[in-house]
Amino acid sequence: MEFPSPLLPGVLVKRYKRFLADIELDSGETITAHCPNPGSMMGVAPPGAPAWVSVSPSKTRKLPHTFELVEVDGGLVAINTNNPNKIAAEAIAAGRIPKLAAFAALRREVKYGENSRIDILLEGDGDAAPTYVEVKNVHLMRDGGLAEFPDSVTTRGAKHLRELVGVAAKGARAVMLFIVQRMDCERLRPAEDLDPAYAAALRHAAANGVETLCYDCEITLNGVELRRPLPVKL
Repeated sequence: MEFPSPLLPGVLVKRYKRFLADIELDSGETITAHCPNPGSMMGVAPPGAPAWVSVSPSKTRKLPHTFELVEVDGGLVAINTNNPNKIAAEAIAAGRIPKLAAFAALRREVKYGENSRIDILLEGDGDAAPTYVEVKNVHLMRDGGLAEFPDSVTTRGAKHLRELVGVAAKGARAVMLFIVQRMDCERLRPAEDLDPAYAAALRHAAANGVETLCYDCEITLNGVELRRPLPVKL
């Protein structure tokens, strides 16, 4: 997944109101950028950190800049939570996730369950059961090498796990795919202290037919792409 425009470098001044970030560009100008991340961004939004923004060509956008990358602990972290679905879809289409390689059609944002939309639906030939893939963005790391999800309470995330359990019970394949948008992690586990309900829901889902997969990403100033699988520790 390539960024929509060449990134402009700067320094993060502050992130606030969830969707706003003030960034002082290297040009000396301080801009307010859209911050496409509804989570707490624990550990990945320290004031003074190097940051990068893309620029939209749209003349109608109120905020033309989008906060894309931040540097923490000496490495790049992609903070845009819209990216993982694109990264996953591109990787699956290219055959880079072996466990999700056999499919005839890939569709995104398909309605299913109780007023939900599955991020990626993979359909096979003939009578082959469909594969429902829920994608989650990960960038929390509190202990060296350990990625954690979520970074704040997510009742929506727990709902998605219940929906996956439901489709698995009906004979379809259900997959929970975590995309870690940083390069310094070696494994992933649920952040039970931050959201015990989600951690319990994930263990329940894994015990009831839902597969768990996790991949980290290669991150450059040009874009983000899937890199390697990481083990999930429940």
